[in-house]
Amino acid sequence: MSEDPEPARNISGGAAGGGSAAEFDPETAGTRAEAVVDRLGELYWTKTYGGRDALECLVRTVLSQNTSDKASQPAHDALMERYAPGGEADEEDDGGDLAAALAEADQSTLAETIRPAGLYNQKSETLIALSKRVLEEYGSAAAFDEFVREADPETVRETLMDMSGVGPKTADCVLLFAGGREGVFPVDTHVHRIARRLGVAPADADHEGVRAALERAVPEAKCGFGHTAMIQFGREYCRARKPACLDDPEACPMADLCDQVGVDLESGSVVDPADRASDDARS
Repeated sequence: MSEDPEPARNISGGAAGGGSAAEFDPETAGTRAEAVVDRLGELYWTKTYGGRDALECLVRTVLSQNTSDKASQPAHDALMERYAPGGEADEEDDGGDLAAALAEADQSTLAETIRPAGLYNQKSETLIALSKRVLEEYGSAAAFDEFVREADPETVRETLMDMSGVGPKTADCVLLFAGGREGVFPVDTHVHRIARRLGVAPADADHEGVRAALERAVPEAKCGFGHTAMIQFGREYCRARKPACLDDPEACPMADLCDQVGVDLESGSVVDPADRASDDARS
């Protein structure tokens, strides 16, 4: 049973929230990291991404910070119901702009709306500031969306990371889910843990180090799916404190591809891969 189940409705990309199907051939993997992604493709529906409104994607990712999808999705849904064009805050129902609605939102009301996501006061302030900047620099949510989809990816990433409350993972999620950019492998806590535990990224790599290692080793077309599938794999098998291999080494579908860095099957202990690497260096 998953520790952190996905929402009933997948909202991670594409016009209907699910992306479009993609096909991977495990026999052609050129690196172990690519083989890992191909194996994930045998477990989960492979998909490509893009098509999501950029500002909504940015809002969704900010809401997901430091919490689970199970908690952040209700906050996202409530925010969109109130502030999206045609929502409760759009009194004239005239096809208004999400950026304008959030920029003009009462902070306490917005905070209460997104309460399920946690850190709601901080996140509401961030969302208002982000929306004001979008309006100031692009004029509308639609124009911001065009920038995310059509500008140079590195320029988009740098611009997003210059915004308050936006870090590398948030910027990469916007590039992937809204921009549909290939070659982007966002790194959250699951991906950071699993890539190092598997041994496809250095044990002591930070989030950016893991991203760089994966984007070098995984073909561009497979990076987006690799991100979402690795998260699901982390929820179902490679959990932080109790990976499936502790109960049965053969229970994990990645057993033959995994270095089990930080996992001691004999003692049942689990440590961060970086701690295991430090211990090995001292011995």
